[in-house]
Amino acid sequence: MNANQELITKFYTAFQNKDIAGMQDCYSDQATFSDPVFTNLNATALRAMWAMLIQSGKDMRIEFSEVKATENGATAHWDAYYTFSATGRKVLNQIDAQFVIENGKIIRHRDQFDFYKWSKQSLGLTGMLLGWTSFLRNKVRKQASAKLAAYRSRKNPEINL
Repeated sequence: MNANQELITKFYTAFQNKDIAGMQDCYSDQATFSDPVFTNLNATALRAMWAMLIQSGKDMRIEFSEVKATENGATAHWDAYYTFSATGRKVLNQIDAQFVIENGKIIRHRDQFDFYKWSKQSLGLTGMLLGWTSFLRNKVRKQASAKLAAYRSRKNPEINL
């Protein structure tokens, strides 16, 4: 296993163990993150996002596989199993991740998943009817952003600034 694979394996192992500091340590202070819900987060915001998701995801479990090194990064697949807090619905989110790594730290992290499939699981009928629309995607992004902002406004020692 090369250094990039080791870093990503360390990241997801920390995630499995709900080790917030271990996950945060894998990122550069200039890191960015985006996925279909959380877009264009800087290092401080992405560290807070993971802390918030781990703390609120009481039954969250993740599995990761297919960690592959690239010349300047890595790719991986991971599955998140959890109960969506807003609706109490069970979710299996299947995610493909891409990482750019510099100096042994993640500098850019992009997660991709099928938003429509996720919205049907997490939101039920609303997701089934509207999950394909930009209206619902934007509404979910806005709610997630507000939730993260509220989390960041509280004193949280888990956020590694």
